[in-house]
Amino acid sequence: MKKAVKPLALVACLALLASCQKERSSTTGWNYNDPDNGGFEVVPYEEQETGPGLVLVEAGTFTMGRVEQDVTYDWNNVPRRVTVSSFYMDETEVRNLDYLEYLYWTARVFGADYPEIFTQALPDTLVWRSKLAFNEPYVEYYLRHPSYRDYPVVGVNWLQATNYCSWRTDRVNEFILIREGILDFAPDQVNDQTFNTDHYLAGLKANVPYVGNVIQDVPSLNPTGPETRMVRMEDGILLPKYRLPTEAEWEYAAFGLIGNTIGERITDRRLYPWNGHAVRNPDEEYIGQMLANYKRSNGDNMGTAGYLNDAGDITTPVYSYWPNDYGLYNMAGNVSEWVMDVYRPLSLTDNDDFRAYRGNVFKTAMKDPSDATLTYVEDSVRYDNDSNIISIPGAIRYRNVDLAYKEDKLDKRRNYKQSDNINYKDGDGLSSVYYTDPAGISANKLMYEWGATSLINDKAHVYKGASWKDRAYWMVPGTRRFLDRQQSTDFIGFRCAMTRVGSPTGLGK
Repeated sequence: MKKAVKPLALVACLALLASCQKERSSTTGWNYNDPDNGGFEVVPYEEQETGPGLVLVEAGTFTMGRVEQDVTYDWNNVPRRVTVSSFYMDETEVRNLDYLEYLYWTARVFGADYPEIFTQALPDTLVWRSKLAFNEPYVEYYLRHPSYRDYPVVGVNWLQATNYCSWRTDRVNEFILIREGILDFAPDQVNDQTFNTDHYLAGLKANVPYVGNVIQDVPSLNPTGPETRMVRMEDGILLPKYRLPTEAEWEYAAFGLIGNTIGERITDRRLYPWNGHAVRNPDEEYIGQMLANYKRSNGDNMGTAGYLNDAGDITTPVYSYWPNDYGLYNMAGNVSEWVMDVYRPLSLTDNDDFRAYRGNVFKTAMKDPSDATLTYVEDSVRYDNDSNIISIPGAIRYRNVDLAYKEDKLDKRRNYKQSDNINYKDGDGLSSVYYTDPAGISANKLMYEWGATSLINDKAHVYKGASWKDRAYWMVPGTRRFLDRQQSTDFIGFRCAMTRVGSPTGLGK
C-alpha cells in the first residue's frame, strides 16, 4: 500500500496557472500554460535553491596570482586581474564522515557485481606512512575511527574527488525529487538501476530503462502528448552539478574580499584570507591565537603543552578556527585542496580574464545511430588507458566532440575546432620548443616532455592552499602547486563547488 504523499508543489502551480487568467507571451500574444494555445509551460520561479553544505560566493573582480614574494622562483603565478562569476562552495572541506557515506553507498549498490568501483573509491590510507616516523595509528584509525569523523578526508586523488562530486550531484537531486513527491525512496537500487541526474533528464527524450521509483509525474499541458511528463531542467527543481572549484574560483573565495570593501574600494590589503600580514588573531578577546592550522617551524606543529598554538598536530576538525568573510572555513590551512584546473606554469597569462580555467575537453552524449533520440546508458564499467574507471553502470555514455562526427559541426564553429583544449597555447604543437623543427613536432616532442625534462603533462592538476604540514607562505591564496591526478597525499583534501545560475546576487539585492 502506497503511503500518502504531500501534493507536489509544481503540480499545484500548474493547476493554478491553468485555472487563472493566462499570462501571455509579449512577443507572440499566445497564452502560456494553455493547452488551447499549444501548452507551452512557464513555471513560477524565484531563484536557485542552495544545495546541502554550500554557501554563496558572490562574484567580482580581483588580482589573481602573486601577492607575496615568489620564494620558489617558479614564476607560475604572475599577477593578473580576472573576474569570477558567482558560485556556491562547500562551507568546509569534505569530512571523513562524508566520504564514508559515499563509500557505504558505493559498496551497497555496486559491491556484489562491480567491487572494483568500491575499490577505486577507497582513499589511500598508506599516505600517512613515513620511513622515519611512527604514523601507523593514522593508517589504521584516521579514516574510520569516530574520533576523526569531522576531520577532512585525505589520501584522495583528483579522480576520486571528481567522482565524489558526481555521486553527490545524483544523491542530492534524487532527494529533491523524493521531497517533491515525484519519486519514492528506493534503498534496493543496485548496479545500473540507480538514480542518475543525466540519465533522468535523458529519459525525457528516450526510452531509458530506469529513472527512479516514480510515484507521480508532472501534468503535461501539451495537447498532443501524454497527460504527464517527467521533471525537466526548465522547471528549476533539479540543481546544477556538484564539481571541484576552478583555480580562479578557489583563490577568489579564499581571499573573501567581500568583507573589506566600501563601494568598489578595497580598504585593507590581504595577504591571507584575513586582513593584514600576521597569522595570529588581533582581536582583544582572542589575541595571539593562531588563525589557521599550519606548521610554524621545524619540529613545531602545534606549540607547547598548556598552550597549543593551533591545537593541530595533523589536521583539525573542519569547523576549527574562524571562517573568512564568505563564511568558508580553513581556506588557509588544515589541508591543501584539489581544484579542477590542469597545471601549466603560464596559465595566468594564457587564460581568459573572465571565468579563467584550463582543462576543457568538450563532450557530447552518445546517441544510437539508428535512432537519434535514443541516448546510450552504460550497463557495465568502462576504463581509460590508465585503468581508471571513467563510467559506471546507469550513467550516460559521453564521447569527445570530433570532426569525424558530422552532427558535431566543428567545421562550422568559430570558438573551437577540437574537443581537447588542455594544451591550447601552452604545450600544443604551436607552442612547442621544437616549433622550428617540423620533425620534432611530428615526433611528439612538445614543450613538456613528461618524465624526461618535466613532471608536467595533461594529467597534472593544481592544488591550492596550505596544509597542516606547510609553512605560512603557502597560506597565501595566490600560491599554487601541482600533482598527478592519480596520486594522493596525507595533506591534500578537497571541497565541492556548484555553478550559480541567474542573478549573481540573489533576491533582495
